[in-house]
Amino acid sequence: MDFALSEEQLMLQETARRFAEAELPGIAKQVEQSGDPVPETIVKRYAELGFLGMNLDPDLGGGGMSHLDAVLVLEEVAKISIAVAFPIFEASFGPTLAIAHFAPDELKRRVIPQVCAGDLVVAVAMSEPDAGTALTDLTTKARMDGKKVIINGRKRWCSGAGHAGAYVVYCRLSDEPGAKGIGAVLVEKDRPGFTFGKREYHMGFRGVPTCDMYFDDVEVPAENIIVPAGGFRKLMEAFDLERCGNTTMSLAVGQSAFDHVLHYVQEREQFGKPIVDFQAVQIQIAEMKMKLDAARLLLYRAVVNAEADLPSVADSSIAKCFANEMVRDVTGKAMQLMGGYGYSTEYPVEQKMRDAWGWGIAGGSIDIQKVNIASALVGRRFSQRNG
Repeated sequence: MDFALSEEQLMLQETARRFAEAELPGIAKQVEQSGDPVPETIVKRYAELGFLGMNLDPDLGGGGMSHLDAVLVLEEVAKISIAVAFPIFEASFGPTLAIAHFAPDELKRRVIPQVCAGDLVVAVAMSEPDAGTALTDLTTKARMDGKKVIINGRKRWCSGAGHAGAYVVYCRLSDEPGAKGIGAVLVEKDRPGFTFGKREYHMGFRGVPTCDMYFDDVEVPAENIIVPAGGFRKLMEAFDLERCGNTTMSLAVGQSAFDHVLHYVQEREQFGKPIVDFQAVQIQIAEMKMKLDAARLLLYRAVVNAEADLPSVADSSIAKCFANEMVRDVTGKAMQLMGGYGYSTEYPVEQKMRDAWGWGIAGGSIDIQKVNIASALVGRRFSQRNG
């Protein structure tokens, strides 16, 4: 057990940090103000640096590096802004992982090289108006018609909806009830019958677009089936690694807020001395640091243990749940310590606090992660249904 990063990992981390600090703050400000996604030129820049799919198979255009390597890069970019980091998140920890692990070889070869080259962004479409946490209640239906799949239904809360070029759509591929009938299909944005609702605006996550998605007899070839009916468990296993990406985003937001406030309390003076000289401030700073370090260690455990395959639901849920709660606490403390400066949009902490709250909702709520943890401890799933 070694708690130190290797020399190569430290160099990778420093490279990502220098790039992010030098080239991304202006873009991040523009994205925050407009709400528009990161420009394609920036996504291509990530590809040139090898930041897209860096933990994917080199034969498919990936970097062949570890999940931990990808976490190190994602954190440094996400410290600037979660929106500018989102393409890296999607390429290394999002729906691309489901394709990389479970899709037929032909589909992998068609999609993943485009993602790694920055030519395609893939998003995941899971939730529906009446199926969020109760995901097995989803009703979007995909039926076979010869060599085609015809999809009908509606999706909601898809990060990247309307912007991404393709979507991993969770849907019913058979008439089996519950999880048994669920699989996933890749649907390209330009398919006839595939349309998008009005753009949504949220408290945070500006630059990460969402809107409702409508499927009206949308046809895709049978080769676009990623996982057939009965593969729901596989899809959720891939989603466990997505939770590690979510954890990294939470960690980055908390760490960047902490970095700002640590500088502030040493510069800001009251009663003739820096406010860090007051014991109450010292205690707050120490508590923030402890929680950040604990979240980082839980994240690293999950991704390092996952190198042989995919992370365990216990490791990923513990890491995500702790980081989601940590980032809300840390950004709240940072705002309080900065007073009016923290609440002002002229300074970054108010944005960090708004973005912080989203991660405990996205990718499975904090409470459902705790249910997952309890399930792992006792070795069985808990039904949330009546009866």
